[in-house]
Amino acid sequence: MGAQAHRATQSAKAGDVTPLWHVIDATDAVLGRMATTIANVLRGKHRATYTPHVDTGDFVIVVNADKVRLTGRKREQKIYYRHTGYPGGLRSRTADEVLSGPYADRVVTDAVRGMLPKNALGRQILKKLKVYAGPDHPHAAQKPQELKLG
Repeated sequence: MGAQAHRATQSAKAGDVTPLWHVIDATDAVLGRMATTIANVLRGKHRATYTPHVDTGDFVIVVNADKVRLTGRKREQKIYYRHTGYPGGLRSRTADEVLSGPYADRVVTDAVRGMLPKNALGRQILKKLKVYAGPDHPHAAQKPQELKLG
């Protein structure tokens, strides 16, 4: 065997990766399929230098989050829960109520959060997700590239 056969596996370091910026238009995109793509890009699984314990992913901007599509009857039947922090403070709203309200971006954020690791790394990765209900975003200076779904 030559020297090539015993080469050690290379792990990415936190400073080695330069993150890119991507923008996704959520208009008529199926929520779960879009969230899967976003989670993979945020974690860095699309890169050859992916390392599970290091944040090697990119930033993702999602616009038009209020126009996302839910299949089946999820718009009426899917329920989002939150707690006010007070006794008896459990509140519930359907997906339709959340999407038509002022916090429509939470539907996409919650879908992506469920697909990330449930630890400190997952919370750090989620900070690189920027979701906006409308078509405008304040990240034009980062020159985001269009990311196609599908």
